[in-house]
Amino acid sequence: MLRQVKPKNARAKRAMEKRAPQTHENPKTTLFVAGQKTSQILKLATADLRTLKKPFVESFMKKNDIHPFEDASSLEFFSLKNDTSLIVMSLHSKKRPNCLTLCRTFDHKILDMLELYINAESFRTLQQFKNKKPAIGLKPLISFHGTVFEDPNQTKWTLAKSLLLDLFRGQEATEVDVEGLQYIISISAEEPEEGKTQPQIHIRFYLIKTLKSGQKLPRVEVEEMGPRIDASLGREQFPDPDMMKAALKKPKGEEPKTKKNIDMDIMGDKVGKVHIGKQDFKSLQTRKMKGLKRGRTPEQDTSMADADTDDVSADGDSPTTPKRTKV
Repeated sequence: MLRQVKPKNARAKRAMEKRAPQTHENPKTTLFVAGQKTSQILKLATADLRTLKKPFVESFMKKNDIHPFEDASSLEFFSLKNDTSLIVMSLHSKKRPNCLTLCRTFDHKILDMLELYINAESFRTLQQFKNKKPAIGLKPLISFHGTVFEDPNQTKWTLAKSLLLDLFRGQEATEVDVEGLQYIISISAEEPEEGKTQPQIHIRFYLIKTLKSGQKLPRVEVEEMGPRIDASLGREQFPDPDMMKAALKKPKGEEPKTKKNIDMDIMGDKVGKVHIGKQDFKSLQTRKMKGLKRGRTPEQDTSMADADTDDVSADGDSPTTPKRTKV
């Protein structure tokens, strides 16, 4: 069980309440940490990622002797003190060159991790593409290409998709202005083949341009703006099932209220079921018709029939009917 820390003063209490789980969480902030040894490729790549992630960025410029897959307690401490949910650590070694480790935390504890080994030959920086750059704080469009990202089982590729979505998604918004959609992030990977090395993951950033088309809708074109990152996947750490279940739990106020007896049919129409109580047909209001009036009793019917037969004469005429005479 986690140790419950009691605040010593009002300032510490406000700080703890700010870090506590909220109904509406703040945007995820990314902490960039440098390892004991880095390379020039890692410095350029993290600088470009910080530029695209602004303003939700925290960075440490000093080197830290940290190995996340061996001991991640230092990263958890940094996450707690800076209130960051994502960590990007850069570490270069002969065995793992140009390694970027993507870490995600829950309750300031490491949830899952993945290593990306950047290909130095194909890497291009943001400044090497001489064109316009998007404004700070804009939400990008993100597209994934490749069947490896749609695997129903938990793999490195599905973990990479989840981490990259959290890294680039930015602030949550219910409505987005079309003018604010200025760039798109394309993430693709080839189909892995047996007997060959695992395919690389290709991360590209494109500017979105709207040009005149002579029609009501404009013509849309894309232009690469950088950075260009090709990376192979390294070690991974999948989330613990119990910890993941707690991380996905929604607060009571956020759960949608379900309406009973309302469903959708295959055509998309709303269908409802109405349950009514037992009906009393005696009190049912009906249309006033002659045939629905209360009838006579059987005794009254027989007496009336006898009276009619007595009044009728033998020749079929009633006594009061005058007889016709011949002239």
